[in-house]
Amino acid sequence: MTVMKNIQQELGGFRLRLVAAGLFVLLCFGLLTARLLFLQVTQHDNLLDRAESNRTTIVPIVPNRGLIKDRNGVVLASNYSAYTLEITPAKVDDLDGTIDALAQLIEIQPRDRKRLKRLMSESKNFESLPIRTKLSDTEVAKFTAQRFRFPGVEIKARLFRNYPLGEVGAHLIGYIGRINQAEKKAMDDWEEEDFANYRGTEYIGKLGLEQAYERELHGITGFEQLETSAGGRAVRRLAHKPPTPGNTLVLSIDIRLQALVEELYKDRRGALVAIDPRNGEVLAFVSKPTFDPNLFVDGIDADNWRELNENIDKPLLNRAMRGTYPPGSTFKPFMAMAALNSGKRSPSLIIQDNLTYSFGGRTFGSPEVDRPGPKDMRLAIVSSSNVYFYSLANEMGVDLIHDELEPFGFGRKTGIDLIGELTGDLPSTAWKRTRFKKPEQQKWYAGETISLGIGQGYNNFTMLQLATATSTLSSAGLRYKPRLVREIQDVVKHEQRRVASDAMTPLPLRPEQVDVILNAMHGVTVEGTSRAVFAGAGYKSGGKTGTAQAVGLRAGEKYKDIKADERKRDHSLYVAFAPIEAPTIAVAVIVENAGFGSTSAAPIARRLFDFVLMGQYPSEEDIALTQQGKTTAPVGKPRLATEIPLPGNAADVAAAASAASASAAGSSASASAPMPSASAASAVPAIASTPAASAASRPALRPASAPRAAVQPPASGASR
Repeated sequence: MTVMKNIQQELGGFRLRLVAAGLFVLLCFGLLTARLLFLQVTQHDNLLDRAESNRTTIVPIVPNRGLIKDRNGVVLASNYSAYTLEITPAKVDDLDGTIDALAQLIEIQPRDRKRLKRLMSESKNFESLPIRTKLSDTEVAKFTAQRFRFPGVEIKARLFRNYPLGEVGAHLIGYIGRINQAEKKAMDDWEEEDFANYRGTEYIGKLGLEQAYERELHGITGFEQLETSAGGRAVRRLAHKPPTPGNTLVLSIDIRLQALVEELYKDRRGALVAIDPRNGEVLAFVSKPTFDPNLFVDGIDADNWRELNENIDKPLLNRAMRGTYPPGSTFKPFMAMAALNSGKRSPSLIIQDNLTYSFGGRTFGSPEVDRPGPKDMRLAIVSSSNVYFYSLANEMGVDLIHDELEPFGFGRKTGIDLIGELTGDLPSTAWKRTRFKKPEQQKWYAGETISLGIGQGYNNFTMLQLATATSTLSSAGLRYKPRLVREIQDVVKHEQRRVASDAMTPLPLRPEQVDVILNAMHGVTVEGTSRAVFAGAGYKSGGKTGTAQAVGLRAGEKYKDIKADERKRDHSLYVAFAPIEAPTIAVAVIVENAGFGSTSAAPIARRLFDFVLMGQYPSEEDIALTQQGKTTAPVGKPRLATEIPLPGNAADVAAAASAASASAAGSSASASAPMPSASAASAVPAIASTPAASAASRPALRPASAPRAAVQPPASGASR
């Protein structure tokens, strides 16, 4: 029997399903429309940026680092471009296997592998790191032909820093090195504009002027906006902003003078600082031994680092501003000036020198060769009388000594345009309370004051401080912050910005009292302990020798007992200025463990003065003898300083000078026209130095008093 279906019911169900399906389709289309509106309207700008970033890439262009030149235009730091083979560890599956395969094409030494591992520990895994630098054209061609075998490995053109004179002036010039993690963390606190300027930069100044003037030398980073294919290959350049090269530093240093002084030291340890008292410009800044900054540019290898870092002579120590020493008898002229300025003594007061001074049950002695007798202030300086200055220190007291000598720059930073200067120690009762922790050590004992008068005891200063103080004294109180950079040149605008030394408030010294001290120091060079060294000089100078104990003597121990140990021998010091009528140079010299100031330090100062004031360069024979501490006045026929070739590798020096001068015409064009590629190196123009500005000299000296009996140079002791 056939069952009749309810057609109306089935039609109703069909219509319901049809409406539901239609609503579902409309809902889907609504969602699609809403999503389309959201993407095309609300998210339009964001998605457009993301699409552009997928289609384009921004490549930072690191600027040429600025040059460093001496006052005569000699290039001390320059740049050159070279190819490097680089690996991005994140893109390499088997790093060791890849390096082994690369070694089949290009020479890769064990030190290259060690350096890469060290860089990997300091860098992020996605950064490109060099495995080999300074590739030859042949090596570049070999790798290019096999590049498909090495994903994550590429060749890049990079700029490298070059120091054409090698070790000469290394401590003042400094060096650059790869930015480490600590420096990257510090950069996070920079202003956004400064941080952005270092995108793409991998090297930064680490020491010396390279560090102190990093912002001037770095320049302004440029960029290229490139259109890329789906595979990441560059198709075309869409936009370009060329980098601005770093500025050029023109120093006050005369690098020929610097090289001469370093040659005179040879293998001996010590430091020398020479300053122009008229303006505070530093003419020579020597620390020996030194090092080759080129070792650090590409990342120093472990062997060279160990040799430098563990060397007993500490070649990485900047002795000129971080080495502190007792000044010995070079301190006596400043003590005498303090006595006059404070009214504690008059120049004519005579002290009986019996070669010993007793205080508190202790006897303070003098060198065996000293002559007893009555001595006024002038003769006390000329003959380097210990007893005179023992008694003076006792009369003044430690706090008055501190207050009178601190304005000369002792015990505080000079403010030189370098980073890392030490303050040294100019003791006082307050200084001792903060220096020591135990109560019995914090108390100042009157007997401790006595040794201060001859530059011993707690006195410890840098050669930079001693040279600055000598400059202030020789100029009758004019004070400047010493400065190494005299001019900064904008290589794009071709503008010169003079960097003047900061003038400080002059000391209120009376000219007639200053003349007493300076005339006495002149007496040192004509009848005192340095008379043999300055015999026959074509100018008049003032100076003071010093011999400072390197180690303290135990009870009952004599100097001759420790003399066998070279590193325990006394230091040789000398401070001087010239010409005496209107000083244009003041110098402080120390030769470590070299004995008396007149045998090692003073001869170096004499040859420095001959160079600056007479244009003379010592003979080869004289240089050899001075290096051994066996000269007084120069021997042999002096040469013209201008005829002596520059030190260092002749080819490097010539190449640096040629590159600098050849680029002068093209630097402005490269700053305004598009660069050929992100790796192209723009040139930096040469800069001509300008003559030193003259300044008012101090008042003319009064005539020196009649010469006294000649004083024989000492044979032993630590006060000469």
